[in-house]
Amino acid sequence: MRIQSTYFTILLGAFLLCANLGFSQSGKQKELEARRVELRKEIQKINALVASNKDKQKSEVTLIENLNYKVSVQRNLIKVTNQQANLLTREINNNQKQISEYRDELTSLKANYAKMIERSYKNKNKQSRIMFLLSSSNFKQAYKRVQYLNQYAEFQKEQGEIIKSKTKELQVANTLLLKQKEQKGKLIAENKQIQKDLEREMKQHEIIMQSIKSNLSKYTAEVKAKQQEADRIDREIDKIIKAEIAKSNRKAGTPKTTTSSSSFALTAEAKALAKDFLGNKGKLPWPVEKGVVKVRYGDQPSPIDGSLTIKSSGVRISTEKGAKVRAIFNGEVMRIIQQKRSNPVVLIKHGNYISVYYNLGKVFVQAGDKVTTKQDIGEVFTNPNNGETVLKFSIYKDNHTQNPASWIYKM
Repeated sequence: MRIQSTYFTILLGAFLLCANLGFSQSGKQKELEARRVELRKEIQKINALVASNKDKQKSEVTLIENLNYKVSVQRNLIKVTNQQANLLTREINNNQKQISEYRDELTSLKANYAKMIERSYKNKNKQSRIMFLLSSSNFKQAYKRVQYLNQYAEFQKEQGEIIKSKTKELQVANTLLLKQKEQKGKLIAENKQIQKDLEREMKQHEIIMQSIKSNLSKYTAEVKAKQQEADRIDREIDKIIKAEIAKSNRKAGTPKTTTSSSSFALTAEAKALAKDFLGNKGKLPWPVEKGVVKVRYGDQPSPIDGSLTIKSSGVRISTEKGAKVRAIFNGEVMRIIQQKRSNPVVLIKHGNYISVYYNLGKVFVQAGDKVTTKQDIGEVFTNPNNGETVLKFSIYKDNHTQNPASWIYKM
């Protein structure tokens, strides 16, 4: 009897292992669902930003940038939704197999339990039990027979509980399976709608690109002019940072070497601040409360002319009119660049890290001011011609640019 009891304990353990595997898959499903929700919010953001400026006449370049962004998000959404559906298919197949195994186990358990109850009924007569004990050849055998009867009664009870547990497990598995099938149906329907939206956006993209190609030289010149202006400002920032590095090294009395000429000499306080900044990598707040990244960090082909390369030292974030610019971390305003041909740029120093905020319409701080995380430092400039409100944002470590997406939360 003990052997049989151990057998059913092993069966129960195997079930729990399968259940844990199911929970692991559910964890992956939750991760994909969270990503899907994020992507849907991104689409809503870009739609809201476009709608808020619908009365403004946008250039074809701006329209293409918006469409490119939206199409890339839609493709990611389709990909994630497909991953969810495929994972659900695997989970459904596993659950169907598991349900079949439960049914087989339950049938076998019930059959064995029925036989056991039948034997127990035949032997439940007290006289039969007494005769069973009295027929023992000695006291030791009688004692063992008493133990056997007790174990048999306990085993009956265990079998009843196992059947009850297995029945409940089967009901739970069936309920889960129905929910999974319903969820999969919703995902497939949603993906079909996203595909339709994507096809519509691609047709619009094609129409605008045909218009652009008819006068490509004009738009190519526009892209080149924007890149030249960005490069000019970047050179100015690089010059300022190098001058600040040299100043910090002179103040600290650091001998001039290749290393010292490219990195800040930090005080104990500045080292602590830099350590805190680094410790918050990937968790820093966005420089604006609402926005979408239209141009990412690094070299990338122009959406207008693939032969042109856009060199981005940071990210370009499209946001709403009147959006406030926030410091991403505690620090000190190192410099404010104000030139005739461009809007103000604010540089904030965090130890040997620097956050840079371009294209401000208003500035609320001055050089030397201490700022705190999420403190408003200005307002993003809104182009009166097309209604666009775009903040360019960069992060430097000493005089080397960093990818903001590695530092800002969920960028």
